[in-house]
Amino acid sequence: MVTEERTNEVRSLLATLRRWALGKPEIVAVGLVGSWVRGARMDSDVDVGLLTEEQTPYPEDDAWVREVGGVEFVWTRQWGTVTERRFALPSGLEVELSVAPPSWAVTDPVDEGMRRIVADGVSVLYAPKRILAGLLDACGRSQATENSVGSGVGHA
Repeated sequence: MVTEERTNEVRSLLATLRRWALGKPEIVAVGLVGSWVRGARMDSDVDVGLLTEEQTPYPEDDAWVREVGGVEFVWTRQWGTVTERRFALPSGLEVELSVAPPSWAVTDPVDEGMRRIVADGVSVLYAPKRILAGLLDACGRSQATENSVGSGVGHA
């Protein structure tokens, strides 16, 4: 069971990520994916997808991690066009931020790997160009709104 304290920590992180993205014109979408959408456990990390026109600063610069509340890097991994940055919050909760180009959300056709991610759960945190709404529609999923920050957070 997820404690109220952990749930509030994740909600705070998601709100911080959304505010942070608002100030970055190169960011086209931020979405919560995985267990914190469908039902997390205390040992669940927080999985976030970040779609950006300019990927360079995120794998190479660490200042943004502190801006969103991170205190320690765990690792950086490259998976094709996706860079995974894993960092820890002060409590030790780990955040996996996958930085990808907008083409990651291509809808014609939707990649099978992306279909699995969407089927597993996506909550839109920030998407002014509605790129994630288009992806959800293409996968036959109901759309989460940008105002539903962490709507699935804390459900077991």
